[in-house]
Amino acid sequence: MKSLFFKSSLLMLSGWLLFGGIHLSSASRVVAQRKPQQDAPNFIVLLGEGQGWNSTSVQMDDAVPSSKSSFIQTPSLERLAREGMRFANAYAASPRCTPSRASLLTGKTAALLHMTFVGQGARGDVDNSRKLISPQPTLELPEAELTIAEMLKSAGYATAHFGKWHVGRANPSRHGFDENDGANNNGGPENADAPNPKQAYLTTEKGIDFVTRQAKAGKPFLLQISQYGGRSEAEAKPETVEALRKRGLDSRQLGAATVAEDVDNNIGLLLKKLDELGLAANTYVIYTTDHGSPGRANVPLNNGKGSLLEGGIRVPLLIRGPGIKAGVCSHTRVAGFDLLPTIAELAHLTTPLPKTIEGGSLASLLRGDGKATVKRPSEEMIFHFPHYDLDNDGPATVLFLGNLKAYKSYETGELRLYDLSKDIGERNDLAKQMPDKAAEMEQRLNEYLKAVNAQMPTSNPNYDPSKAPANNNGRRNRRRN
Repeated sequence: MKSLFFKSSLLMLSGWLLFGGIHLSSASRVVAQRKPQQDAPNFIVLLGEGQGWNSTSVQMDDAVPSSKSSFIQTPSLERLAREGMRFANAYAASPRCTPSRASLLTGKTAALLHMTFVGQGARGDVDNSRKLISPQPTLELPEAELTIAEMLKSAGYATAHFGKWHVGRANPSRHGFDENDGANNNGGPENADAPNPKQAYLTTEKGIDFVTRQAKAGKPFLLQISQYGGRSEAEAKPETVEALRKRGLDSRQLGAATVAEDVDNNIGLLLKKLDELGLAANTYVIYTTDHGSPGRANVPLNNGKGSLLEGGIRVPLLIRGPGIKAGVCSHTRVAGFDLLPTIAELAHLTTPLPKTIEGGSLASLLRGDGKATVKRPSEEMIFHFPHYDLDNDGPATVLFLGNLKAYKSYETGELRLYDLSKDIGERNDLAKQMPDKAAEMEQRLNEYLKAVNAQMPTSNPNYDPSKAPANNNGRRNRRRN
């Protein structure tokens, strides 16, 4: 029965791609309708940069004490968790910035968008120390793609984006954000080596000005503030650094904590302004991040940024707003591509979404006890990253089905199977103990990738094993992306 359901879902998805894929050529063709009797809520999306699952002082999983930082203090995020819902099993759509952000904006996976990597290192250069050649991804978000901003703008919302953009060089206004500070990458509007702390505070000031003007005009709004990364004391305010020194942090902790706590200070300023303007009761505030932290900073999760293991893609997600019970921890598995359909339902939009949307609405979770099932086109969730990067073990795809996670390595050809309910650190491969389940999940994975025409790595005919790195890991590119 499950196999028939899955094949039916794939046929539907294939049909959507063939016939529904032309649903939009520009945002002007989208006119979203909203239930007239419903008040239009506001939306604020706060996107952190490279903050992993346990990089805040919010315990993301109420059953896992180590799902929060032992040294970073984020009282503003604690407030969001206390007044709203937190998700123990939330995932960025990719272990890298560009694909994750594109997926969040569109409700589609990186595999379907063909936006699987960042600009740096995505030219398709052949490295003969590698067995595989990574595909050349799309680096510019196509204007034909419907975004959250275009959807809400067509329903009468004011829209703004401030901060890191990083889904191409086109101005965010081309994707529905009328007010913005440019198509910024890691360097910000000034292309600085270290845009923080200046930009951390400037983006918040711009956001506060935007919501203040919309409140005065009585117009609903969507505000997205996207943070810039940073892991050094030079990227935080001196007073923040001094306050943390007094807490006795070591140099490694100090670098990570100062930037994170500056960001949290700014979130607090924005929440305070919502209170002052009387907007808090009708505003959904969503906080999440684009991928996990680098390296071993994500323990007890395995690996980090650049990897499809848990440390690379499991991230914080907090949502506060009208109708959401306070202090709830949801264990339902959710992802960044669920936000577009979620916002559509919370905004009371009645216009059907394009059938190519792969995410599902979290509205029933948010309005209840956090235990509802999320309805997506398929019951599994798939994350595709066909690239060598940082400390990963080469191109890979993962598939989640219930508590099981299948990890397909294209360098070795092996499929590993983990039960995340018992093995959060992904140490115990169950593939040999559960061969039928492993085979089923690999078949589902392969059929999905074929259905979306996913870009795949190819064999390198000039591979020289004598040049292969000793650790068999990806190229160590430490730039922030």
